[in-house]
Amino acid sequence: MAIRVILVAMLLLLGGCSAPDSEVFTLYRNSVTLGGENMRLHVATFDSVDGEAYNRGNCDQAQILFQNQPGVKTKFWCEKGRFKK
Repeated sequence: MAIRVILVAMLLLLGGCSAPDSEVFTLYRNSVTLGGENMRLHVATFDSVDGEAYNRGNCDQAQILFQNQPGVKTKFWCEKGRFKK
């Protein structure tokens, strides 16, 4: 499982160029201590020039991989657009 997370992180680094804002997805998580379920913490931004479907798919896959790690109590989710507080 950790290898998959590392592979996703490597894909993020390989993106290189950024996509138009309308094609970007951002992965967030909440906190089990600071602010609880209402906390929005940035995890990753998916802004590859390969398009909206590609970015959405990678964000969804990363969300699943992070969420399904043993012992994870935080919630991960994707939202369309760049990071917002």
